Order: sequence, then C-alpha cells, then structure tokens
Amino acid sequence: MDNQDQNQNQNHDTIYKSMPQEQKRSGKGKWIALIIVVLIIGWGIMSYNSFVRGGEQIKGQWAQVENQYQRRFDLIPNIVNTVKGAAAQEQTVFLGIANARTKYAGATTPDQKAEAATELESGLGRLLVIAENYPSLQSSQSFRDLTTELEGTENRISVERMKYNDLVRAFDTNVKTFPTSIVAKIFGVTEHEYFNVPAENQTAPKVQF
Repeated sequence: MDNQDQNQNQNHDTIYKSMPQEQKRSGKGKWIALIIVVLIIGWGIMSYNSFVRGGEQIKGQWAQVENQYQRRFDLIPNIVNTVKGAAAQEQTVFLGIANARTKYAGATTPDQKAEAATELESGLGRLLVIAENYPSLQSSQSFRDLTTELEGTENRISVERMKYNDLVRAFDTNVKTFPTSIVAKIFGVTEHEYFNVPAENQTAPKVQF
C-alpha cells in the first residue's frame, strides 16, 4: 500500500509539472480573484453593519433628547398656570406655548419635533421675560422651584442635543466619504438631519430672580 501511495503522489507531481505554465498561472489567478471577491464582500458586510449600528445609536440618542423634552413638557403646565395667576393678560404667549406643545405631540419625525421644540423654546423665553415684570412671581417659592428645575432641564437638553449631532456627524461622514459611500448607495443608506437650533434660541432660557 505504501508503494501505491508513493506512486500516486509521483503521478500527481508529474501531471502538475507537465501542465503548461499558462494553465498554472490561470489557476493561481482564479484563487487570487476569489480571495479578493471574498474580502470585498466581507468589507461590504462590515460597512453595512456599521451603518446599522450607527443608525441605532442615533435613534437611542434621540430617545434621550425626547426624554429631556418630556421632562420640560411636564414642567410647563405648572409654570404657565403660576404665571397666569399674576399675568392673566398675557394670552398671546400662553396660546403660543400651548400651540407648540400640541404641534410637538402631533409630530411624527425628529425634524418635526425639533421644529416644534424650537417654537416652544421661544415661547418659554418670552414667558420668563414676562415673569420678571411681576414681583409677586419672583417672590413665589413654588415659581422659583419650577423655574430652577426648568433651567436644569434646558441644560440637559443642550447636552443631549450636542451628543445627538455628534453621532449624526459621524454617521453622515461615513455616508458621504469613499469607499463607504459606495455601500451606502448600494443599500440606500441616507444622511440623517442635524438638530439645528436657530441662533436666537441657542442659549437656554435664563432664570433670574
């Protein structure tokens, strides 16, 4: 049996050596091409998975932004009712805040919610300016507690929005830059929108006593 195995190996070697050089090179070329294809497919899968992970991170961070907005919305009715008691004539401001809250509740996309939230920030800013004109409000402990909590919430909103935009920037960079842009086009991955805040609303409302 050993002699037979040796004879078979010798025959294989003889056959390989007798193969034309072009055929040998062709066989190696096919293997190289196959390896390249496998590597490209593997890279494409990893790039696609990175887009999926990035998208999920953005969704998760947006949820944190919404949590802080909900905290703000929970505070607003009490603040508005407190101010109404001293400034009942400021109906335009109260109506604007109410409309912004309704608009936010009906929003279905981050962009729509961001727009409604920006309108609400403007209304809150005007509300706090009005409150400064009423000494009875400034001396109210409940109003002071509410507005202090509001200011802390506004700071947290700013932090969470910044984190959200950082994730969007990293994601959009991958979508737009080569070679990951190729994978993005193949799978229909598109850019996310930044949470843009108008210049006049980029500073959180300040509470002064």
